[in-house]
Amino acid sequence: MSSESLIVAVAQISAEPGDVRANARSAAALVHSAADAGARLLLFPELSLVGYDLSLLTDPSSWVSENDPRLDVIRQAVQERGVTTVVGAAYRWPDDTKWIASLVMRPDGEIHVHGKRNLHGLERSMFQPAGKGPLLDIDGWRVALAICYDAGVPTHAEDAARDGADVYAASALYTQAEERRIDVHFAARAMDHRMFAVVANYAGTGAGWESCGGSGLWHPDGRRLTQAGTDPGLFTMTLSRSELQALRDKDALAGYARGAA
Repeated sequence: MSSESLIVAVAQISAEPGDVRANARSAAALVHSAADAGARLLLFPELSLVGYDLSLLTDPSSWVSENDPRLDVIRQAVQERGVTTVVGAAYRWPDDTKWIASLVMRPDGEIHVHGKRNLHGLERSMFQPAGKGPLLDIDGWRVALAICYDAGVPTHAEDAARDGADVYAASALYTQAEERRIDVHFAARAMDHRMFAVVANYAGTGAGWESCGGSGLWHPDGRRLTQAGTDPGLFTMTLSRSELQALRDKDALAGYARGAA
């Protein structure tokens, strides 16, 4: 049975470039902070364990692999505090397939790997696109994960809606002058499919970019409910099952179909 509310935390952070171990330690500390705020899901930006700078990936230590011991500090915090946590990584599979990945760390100690389906720019020469991943179940809430440009491709959210997602949660990098884009993307995904939409964006600057910040939450009616500034921080938000269901019931009476193209 689904809980009436779900508290989600987003970490708007600046990563230490190329230092997976340091970024993992910082992520673990934020797991504890998120748990203290009552969160059941904690979301980090795209490639949060290394920072968004593809030139760093010439160093093998910037990649994460199966059973990577540098992740143990996050896994331990997640198990202690019961907060499902999504961190971003450059992930190398045993067969040398390379993904921009969201690593889902569950309180039971398991790590699930979700990959970016819609690559862009130089990413296409360095990574392979992933297939559709399963939804997460957090206290009966069904959560679909997206990674940055996934949210800019409408069919990605359509697939999530058809699978029954309640929440569309994205790890991203949106830069200066993309404030309107981040709002349009997530307002549209939320309103079109009657899902809550959540995004964790970077703070600060990286290799040739400056983040616009703006991490936050959109209501299933398309309204923005939470908007971070540009500074680093941990932001929590509460999602209401009754508000979501009321909109879905209204749509059903009007004859609308969720997930329709």
